[in-house]
Amino acid sequence: MRPFRINFPQSDLDDLARRLDHTRWPDEIPGVGWDRGAPLDYVKELAGYWRTQFDWRAVEARLNEYPHHLTEIDGATVHFMHIRSAEAGAMPLILTHGWPGTVAEFLDIIGPLIDPVAHGGDPADAFHLVIPSIPGYGFSGPTGETGWDTGRVAGAWKELMRRLGYERYAVQGGDWGSPISLRLGLADPEHVAGVHINMCVTLPPPDPAAMAGLDDADLARLDFGLRFIQDGMGWQKIQSTRPQTLAYALTDSPVGQLAWIAEKYKEWTDSAKVPEDAVSRDHILTAVTIYWLTATAGSSAQFYYESSHGDAEFARTWGGPWPLTMPVAVASFPRDAVRPVRRFAELILPTLSQWTEFDRGGHFPALEQPELLVGDIRRFARSLKGVTR
Repeated sequence: MRPFRINFPQSDLDDLARRLDHTRWPDEIPGVGWDRGAPLDYVKELAGYWRTQFDWRAVEARLNEYPHHLTEIDGATVHFMHIRSAEAGAMPLILTHGWPGTVAEFLDIIGPLIDPVAHGGDPADAFHLVIPSIPGYGFSGPTGETGWDTGRVAGAWKELMRRLGYERYAVQGGDWGSPISLRLGLADPEHVAGVHINMCVTLPPPDPAAMAGLDDADLARLDFGLRFIQDGMGWQKIQSTRPQTLAYALTDSPVGQLAWIAEKYKEWTDSAKVPEDAVSRDHILTAVTIYWLTATAGSSAQFYYESSHGDAEFARTWGGPWPLTMPVAVASFPRDAVRPVRRFAELILPTLSQWTEFDRGGHFPALEQPELLVGDIRRFARSLKGVTR
């Protein structure tokens, strides 16, 4: 393991500015809004803000407030943040992002998790944090070989926690971080104390009788899922089948990368008219800039190919079942891209011990509703320690 500091050369930022200045803009059918993708006026405005106002050096400085490391695991470079709490009884916790996420999306919850007292909490709720970048993503960089799916990442996380000397730890994740966390529980049952996920895929069981007695809220969740499959999974189909072709556009055009990611902050968050209703534009541009500067649009898309190639494998990757032996917690946010049905979750998660349905928030709770997410993680961790309050 070796220390790592984020510090991109000024020439990379100058190149980004030059490309933004010389964007070749597409036309647009008037009046269609977000129905056919990110609107031209919105992307132009956001690109202008990226070019003239967004301060990447400030983001670098904030990220560099915490220790970063690189290590080699299973032939790949793995970047991770390792932040230890000052509290003696802190529980180790590994947090895993997804797509189009990065380690930066956890910045607002690091303080409350490692130092609850400073944020009005109880010192018994403290955590030591390990926050890695998935191989192929961000500061981990491209893997350079095939085979990096959710199971292989879970194996890498098991090895990472072993190298860090953690005998008992909890895991948390959303988006790809959800199946990675669940697979980590399967891979390391002797050391994983519990698994907390903020996205749970619950596919309807083959038996039609399982549908009997569902209430209106669950039926609405199923209806949303059907509409999402029909209209909202274009990005998944492309990244799961032709990631290399997509990579040329997103690696060459910063505005292409911007639109590809910003659209998801609109569709998957608790937003009304624009993504900034739920997540600040600086947070959105932080994610976009990390993908751009690390040139990992293509390698992150390759992860889709590896983990969900074909519909049957997609269902297995996301839908379980997950025969875990440790407790599992699910935090469900109402405007997420995935809206689970508890009855179905209980069929695939036999050790489900905590289920929380929130009244606000979406796919990026660490950015949208950090207090709610932190509170749910704390409550779950207390249960792992046998504490009730």
